[in-house]
Amino acid sequence: MAKGLLFASFDTSPAQEDEFNDWYDTEHVPERMRVPGFINAQRWIGDENPKIAVATYDLETHAVMDSPPYQAIGGANGSVWTKRITAIAKRILRFEGTQIVPGDVTGPAEANGLLVASMNVDPAAEAEFNEWYNKEHLPQLAAVPGVLTARRFQAAGAGVEKKYLALYHLTSPDVSRSDPWAKAANTPWTEKMRPHFREPLVLRCKKYVRKG
Repeated sequence: MAKGLLFASFDTSPAQEDEFNDWYDTEHVPERMRVPGFINAQRWIGDENPKIAVATYDLETHAVMDSPPYQAIGGANGSVWTKRITAIAKRILRFEGTQIVPGDVTGPAEANGLLVASMNVDPAAEAEFNEWYNKEHLPQLAAVPGVLTARRFQAAGAGVEKKYLALYHLTSPDVSRSDPWAKAANTPWTEKMRPHFREPLVLRCKKYVRKG
């Protein structure tokens, strides 16, 4: 059965950094990891902008998001602290979905970098977009030295902001700046598809390490 994903990203500039991290580390992540079906939780910060905070949660299936244990802590049932912090920090993207390719892989704990690529696509080109992503783009990036996993997800649930999201776990954020990465990412087929991207979002991140 295909794995699910919960992804959240914030611009933390308006918030106090220490409080934001205390909330995430001592309440928010532990609260979710107590929900049956949550496999892991990984935190990241922007490699070029440390005010960008990203969290990824692998799920047994997307159905975990509809389970009573998650519903008891999610959305309107979030804690007072959650409501306070999320009202201050600026949300960049919240995404929940199902893994398309490979389908059943989870994020490796040893990764030190993460590249996030999310977008919508022109419906008229969507069939070819998926063929390109699945047959060329994802496999070629997966083969780049330093790429640990390459995965695609399609949005599920209500309030979809972006339909597709890809996660690349890396040995270092610099992998996504390497010549092999550039060669794999910039092909004639890629150039053909780029005009059909809508609202693209790319985040280059490094592993979050709690201070102290």
